[in-house]
Amino acid sequence: MKMKPLLPKAGVLAAAIFIASCSNNSDRTLQKPTLNVNDLSTELDPGNDFYRYVNKSWMDANPMPDDKSRFGWFDILLEQNRENLKAIFTEVTTGEVKHGTVAQKIGDFYNSGMDTLAIEKEGLSKLTFLLDKVDALKSSDDVIELCGLLQSYQLVPLFAYYVSADEKNSKMNIAGLWQTGLGLPDRDYYLEDDESSEEIRKAYATFLTSIFTLSGDNDKTAEQKASDVLTFEKGLAKASYTRLQNRDPHLTYNKIDGTQLSKTYSSINWDAFFKGMSQPVPAEINVSQTAYVDYVGETLNSTSINTWKNYLESLIIRSFTSYLPKAYTDASFELYGKTIQGRSEMEPRWKRVQGVTSSALGEAVGQLFVERHFPEEAKTKMVNLVENLRVGFSQRIEKLEWMSTDTKVKAQDKLAAIKVKVGYPNKWRDYSTLEVKPDSYLENVLASNQFDFAFSMSKIGKAVDTEEWHMFPQQVNAYYNPSGNEIVFPAAILQPPFFYLDGDDAVNYGAIGVVIGHEMTHGFDDKGSLFDKEGNLENWWTSDDSTRFAARTQILVDQFNSFQVKDSVYADGELTLGENIADLGGLNIAYEAYLNAIKDKGEIAKIGGLTDTERFFMSYANIWAQNIRDKEMLRLTKVDVHSLGEFRVNGALANVDLFYETFNITEDEALYVKPADRAKIW
Repeated sequence: MKMKPLLPKAGVLAAAIFIASCSNNSDRTLQKPTLNVNDLSTELDPGNDFYRYVNKSWMDANPMPDDKSRFGWFDILLEQNRENLKAIFTEVTTGEVKHGTVAQKIGDFYNSGMDTLAIEKEGLSKLTFLLDKVDALKSSDDVIELCGLLQSYQLVPLFAYYVSADEKNSKMNIAGLWQTGLGLPDRDYYLEDDESSEEIRKAYATFLTSIFTLSGDNDKTAEQKASDVLTFEKGLAKASYTRLQNRDPHLTYNKIDGTQLSKTYSSINWDAFFKGMSQPVPAEINVSQTAYVDYVGETLNSTSINTWKNYLESLIIRSFTSYLPKAYTDASFELYGKTIQGRSEMEPRWKRVQGVTSSALGEAVGQLFVERHFPEEAKTKMVNLVENLRVGFSQRIEKLEWMSTDTKVKAQDKLAAIKVKVGYPNKWRDYSTLEVKPDSYLENVLASNQFDFAFSMSKIGKAVDTEEWHMFPQQVNAYYNPSGNEIVFPAAILQPPFFYLDGDDAVNYGAIGVVIGHEMTHGFDDKGSLFDKEGNLENWWTSDDSTRFAARTQILVDQFNSFQVKDSVYADGELTLGENIADLGGLNIAYEAYLNAIKDKGEIAKIGGLTDTERFFMSYANIWAQNIRDKEMLRLTKVDVHSLGEFRVNGALANVDLFYETFNITEDEALYVKPADRAKIW
């Protein structure tokens, strides 16, 4: 749930994984918590596996569909959201609408994606203008100019040119370069020798061969081109920074004057690159991975023109397989869906097209969604909850024994300065200049990509728009933005099991309360703590406090490194450290806020046979209930900064003293950690 770099997307992607809906204003049947002692798997010991003690019955009752790689509350809410959006889409695709309106754009975009006959007939014809440019390449200058052009369609060979807040001048936007260009989800898939990585590389070679064959090459030529691309991308992978390195904001902050690009990275013709994008050289630019850009300069001139052609052809086609004829989509699913994620079936087309449309016209769809499915009283209650959590966090800071008074003062200042956004933006994005036609899905995707690119480029060198959102209201997720020092909660997360409008305090604080505390804690995790209250990358800690903080967070690293995922694969405590700190902090802060909320309410009654403290911890465990495939577990362990759901529950709770008291956890049980060895941070 942490804010990531705002990079361009390679094609319009489906909406994010955590998407769902809010209950209709008139439907309050889902607004009552259903936690009950009879739903617990009492044959299990909560001290050995609290995750399954709470969730096993749910997991048994909710088997995984063939088209899912994991199936949990997020996915159930996704399906509810899709049905709500389907009703909205039906309105705008079947009725009379005026040209140029949001309804027309949504309807035509969706209908073009559902017209499979037209897509089959169209083939690759709408990409010919780009593929012809690949065929015409003659020099490295031609290559880098084409790479620039591709940026304007949100394709990102070699590196992405993007815009974000300057991390040391957070009120201004700055241009940036970020390493990209790989067809597999992570550099390690190219470099590791484990069985899973080898299987994925083989499947990737098959996929590349397939798209070259489908595009007209004979089998031998297609296989040779696929091998060429795989070898080239392996070189990019070796030069790429690891995900752990990319978590270090100091390592990835390397701002220079735009005019210095040609001097510092002289092997790259930057004039040609910016010409391709039809963009001016920026006054300032952050080169996030300097060693990687050095490598790009070296390989730009040492790689044969045929290899460049093969690589760029494959990148263009693979980036758009979702919008091409069925044979391309099937080839993509064999790799990314089956081999990497373990799914056996593709989702129905209407769901995929709806997701693409909802991303391309995200705030337009979000506005319609909010009008129909977001109760304003939920926003009011959520704002109050956030402020309660802020008070609870402040109390926690004052109680810290390991932090000095000087640093506490600055921590309190930063906490007080956190901005809060709930539900939806105060101003909606204007889509009036985006032209959507009814007759070509791929043309609409290309137009949307150009529209988004132009929107992004218009921000460079200008003040940050503090009203802008980086998620859509229809997404079930939340984020903390370190440069803005803000926490954001889209409308769709304000529903069960995260948030009950008329619900029990213990359940709400254990779910949405922890989510709020989680996002607040990101401002004080191992990386968020490097930014001051204005969102600037600046140290505000005493050196002794930094040392003590690092020692306490290392406890979490070591704990999570010991969690076995499968066979010889273990969790990555360093990669997931920020999220693990946020989970633990969220639990502690939410419970502190809960105590404040009930202090004048007298004795709190049992509900469903459970005490309020039991309900608090069970509510937290319940939101992470899911079934997940082995391949997806392995993929997420490699690429995701979040721990797997069961570790987010068992790993975090093992460090909370109250958890031991509530469930009588003893030292002979698996989750038991000696008091002196528990992580005590926030």
